[in-house]
Amino acid sequence: MSKLIEFIAPNTYLKSNPPLPKPIKLNIPEWFKHLQHTSKKMTVKGCMPFLDSLSTGYVLSLPQDFELVHNIIEDGKSHTFCRPSLPDERVGLNMNHKQNEQMHDAQQVLGSPLEKKNLNLPIHKILNPWIIKKPPGYSCLFVSPLNNADDRFNIIPGIVDTDKFEFEINFPFVVNGDKYPTLNTILKKGLPYVQIIPFKRDNWKMKVIKKTEKDDINFFKYLTRFYLEYRNKFWQKKQWR
Repeated sequence: MSKLIEFIAPNTYLKSNPPLPKPIKLNIPEWFKHLQHTSKKMTVKGCMPFLDSLSTGYVLSLPQDFELVHNIIEDGKSHTFCRPSLPDERVGLNMNHKQNEQMHDAQQVLGSPLEKKNLNLPIHKILNPWIIKKPPGYSCLFVSPLNNADDRFNIIPGIVDTDKFEFEINFPFVVNGDKYPTLNTILKKGLPYVQIIPFKRDNWKMKVIKKTEKDDINFFKYLTRFYLEYRNKFWQKKQWR
């Protein structure tokens, strides 16, 4: 039986005709669809783990255009902000439909790789109007779309116990400062920006075991036809509706 995930938003927001949450499998990128995969020319299109990364879970898209300015120098000062291009009070940047932006101070990630990537500038935040409800015992992993993220920015990954936390979840993000030391761009309405992967919380313990000679023999016998057999013998079909 399929588990139910619910996305809840205020009626005022829904009246703005925003992009709705959807299974991310409906958002398979065009570049992936156009790849050719044959026994003589193998590509990631024939890799089921890669396809699973593109099709697992759900996706949220931007509700309107946002102007992203990062480290633009004017009058000797660095300007950094992310705000709606055309403010719409029904949409806004956050669940309260306010137009003012919100950011985290760079000091909050001092010394981490995030600080360097974001050029030691304030961390932007996409304020999300959706409440996500899950069955008891389930959480959600939030990440930029796997293997298909926008190259200008990345959501800071996080896990929320959404069966307990029934409030809006906001998404801090860092600009890809390695590629864009300065940025003045428009993030378009409908841009997929966060992948939501539900999972059941379980308790785990680990054990390290030495591989046997028999394991090696079985692996090498299997290796010659691995790319054909994984889908048929190991891969499990997933349903995201």
